[in-house]
Amino acid sequence: MEETISLKELFQTLKKRLWLIITITAIATATSGLVSFFLLTPIYQSSTQLLVNQTKTEQGFVDVNQIRSNIEIINTYNVIIKSPAILDKVSQQVGGGESFTSLNNAITVGAEGNSQVVKITVQHEDPVMAANIANTTAQVFQADVLTLMNVDNVNILSPAQVSDNPVPVKPRPALNMAIAFVVGLMAGVGLAFLLEYLDNTVKNEQDVENILGLPVLGTITVIEDKDIEQAQQAARSSRVRGESVGS
Repeated sequence: MEETISLKELFQTLKKRLWLIITITAIATATSGLVSFFLLTPIYQSSTQLLVNQTKTEQGFVDVNQIRSNIEIINTYNVIIKSPAILDKVSQQVGGGESFTSLNNAITVGAEGNSQVVKITVQHEDPVMAANIANTTAQVFQADVLTLMNVDNVNILSPAQVSDNPVPVKPRPALNMAIAFVVGLMAGVGLAFLLEYLDNTVKNEQDVENILGLPVLGTITVIEDKDIEQAQQAARSSRVRGESVGS
């Protein structure tokens, strides 16, 4: 016999397991908030920009082919900036507390769209150190690119600066808690339906018909003790009234 689930049964299942859904959602959201605020280390971000200069022809016009070449060479610069030749010197200049591996993980290099601007972004636990690493990397690369590439076409366009009230880029507690709320809600609803699916107890006449495949001819109502007491009291009252009338 094919089983069908009505929309009413779905809502009944959600209502029946509402406490479970609320509990799981609240625990997930609270856990995410506690982890974001108290366990995760705030990470700050700072960036500096380098300009790969275009050259001019003898007529004083900008060479379009040279601009295209500069844009293409930016990809090479991205690799050079994160190479040991640059980052080892950066490590020494920022105090030696940062290794090549930590600097390589902290630094991100990329072109600003299709422009001739290269952006060096640094994420660090200390906002001052993040700006220091970004600026030092730009300065070291600018000084060494002449030796490494035999060109002098890199200028620092915008050095990294530390704001008066730096704001960490991660973690983002509000976003983390919102995601945890949605995930917890989905998990709670899923668990509620799973428990309902695994519950094979007989609850009503429809369950009997579905399991046995036989029609229900009658049902026995459950009578509680208070209903029996009320019926007995009503019967005694009726008997007393009848005796009074007969006398």
